[in-house]
Amino acid sequence: MSAATALRIQSATCEAAFIARCAVEALRLELDTYPKPGLVSLVDSGSHDDMDAATFKASAAALEPYFCELAEAGARGLGMDGLRRIGLAAEAAMLAATGGVNTHRGAIFGLGLLASAAGALGAGVSSIRPGALGAHVARTHAQGILNGPVLLHAPGARARRRHGVGGAPAEAAAGFPTVYRIGLPALRHRLALRPDDPEAARVEACFALIAATEDTNLLHRGGPDGLAFARRAAAAFLARGGVGQPDWRQAAESAHRDFVARRLSPGGAADLLAMTVFVARHEHAGRPRALPLGHAGTGPSGKPASC
Repeated sequence: MSAATALRIQSATCEAAFIARCAVEALRLELDTYPKPGLVSLVDSGSHDDMDAATFKASAAALEPYFCELAEAGARGLGMDGLRRIGLAAEAAMLAATGGVNTHRGAIFGLGLLASAAGALGAGVSSIRPGALGAHVARTHAQGILNGPVLLHAPGARARRRHGVGGAPAEAAAGFPTVYRIGLPALRHRLALRPDDPEAARVEACFALIAATEDTNLLHRGGPDGLAFARRAAAAFLARGGVGQPDWRQAAESAHRDFVARRLSPGGAADLLAMTVFVARHEHAGRPRALPLGHAGTGPSGKPASC
């Protein structure tokens, strides 16, 4: 093997490792964010009795090598069938780490596709143009996503069939429009106004995503009425100024309590928030390490999120 070839292999491996750490960092920052209505955080378990912050941390740690595989697969141009095999292995690792609890199935799908796109576009070493990750997923994998196998017994799949919504597959096949049109603008707007408080920016993005998304997790738990309630509550928080209102934290905590009382959990919005953080990290004017998204930036091994 020539020195140049060895260097290229080492560089590709380094890029994939960095992309994987960014994916896990996005999951950890989503967990760190509070208040998020009905969702698990470091503060409490939201509307869930079967999982807590420790469950999420164990799951995120178990997924890092699979995000690395997905980034490497993207760099090799692997098709949707190959990515799906890695995703299923990641799901098995998640279930083993959590004792059978589904913490991150939706994130494995969406964030996994974005990690693959990041590997394909070389996003581990430099920033890429806005919209590139989602556009790559739509251009390369849309048909494979929409024509793929249906998980008949998964709650999200049942909700999609029962209520006639597109859910995560439609979002991914279209290039993640909710991330780009809703999540990123909300996150970046608040980061620009309050660069010293990235958690507040993530809370704003979370509420914006809840207000805009036909979340199959909400449909599964609360039906159309539960979804409508959640979207109205999130929209009302934003209409009052979001995290720009003086008592925003109390208002967000009040919404959180209302969701918990109704056992509502917008898990789809949580997945989209993690994807938003990941995309913001890479589609940024400067090296992907530069954007101030928060401070959960050490990998499960304790190494900094760099290569």
